[in-house]
Amino acid sequence: NGSDEVLAHVFQALLRKDFPLLFPDISYSFYPVWCELYSINWCEVPLDSDFAIDPTRYRGENGGIIIPNPNAPTGVLMELDVIRDLLTQNPDSVVVIDEAYIDFGGRSAVCLIEEFDNLLVVQTMSKSWALAGLRVGVAMGSAELIEGLERVKNSFNSYPLDVLAQRAALAALEDAPYFEAACRRVVASRERLSLELRELGFQVLPSAANFIMATHPERSARELFRGLRQRGIIVRYFDRPRIDEYLRISIGTDEDCDALLAAVAELVA
Repeated sequence: NGSDEVLAHVFQALLRKDFPLLFPDISYSFYPVWCELYSINWCEVPLDSDFAIDPTRYRGENGGIIIPNPNAPTGVLMELDVIRDLLTQNPDSVVVIDEAYIDFGGRSAVCLIEEFDNLLVVQTMSKSWALAGLRVGVAMGSAELIEGLERVKNSFNSYPLDVLAQRAALAALEDAPYFEAACRRVVASRERLSLELRELGFQVLPSAANFIMATHPERSARELFRGLRQRGIIVRYFDRPRIDEYLRISIGTDEDCDALLAAVAELVA
């Protein structure tokens, strides 16, 4: 029932409870929620100053590692060589790569599964496939990891996907040209929006997702958030350290981007 249920099963089935689960200090907000729900200790590992993953910070005993790639909410991509380092230095821990946004500019870690039996890759059809209402999530990994997930799934929800959702998902997978064209449109809009925001004085993080994170050196993020909201434009503001001067902006249609740029130009003038 969506990748969130897959991830919930991961927290129940695949983690060691004697050491803390590791994930970035800026990442998917549900990770701490699941840790609290299932009584799992965790440790948030600081990202670098450019919001990148430093694999050396994930060395040592741990109960598992989970990292969204591209990261959310930053959109920053972790390359495969970094994932390989994480897997190599943590052979006794499950490393979960949460690829909700991977189709917008990254290379999936699925290609590493045959090499590393401690790797689990989780994907969703809610983002790039635009099928959020079907609640289709996917887990890929070694037979042992999948068997562990199956045991938990069958104990709580034996039939998480109805027949219509399965058939619709399979039909979507067979229409690769449409999917690829849709992803290209999002990427093109993302690059255009990033460029034009930079021309307005913003600093924009490199993104491989369907959103960007942007900050302005002379306007507070909270001020911009409120100004955009007054103009009927909703972006995401995070009232937390390190990202409280950034706005997360989803990539919409060309008309959406035009409206955002016009409003932002007024606010920073």
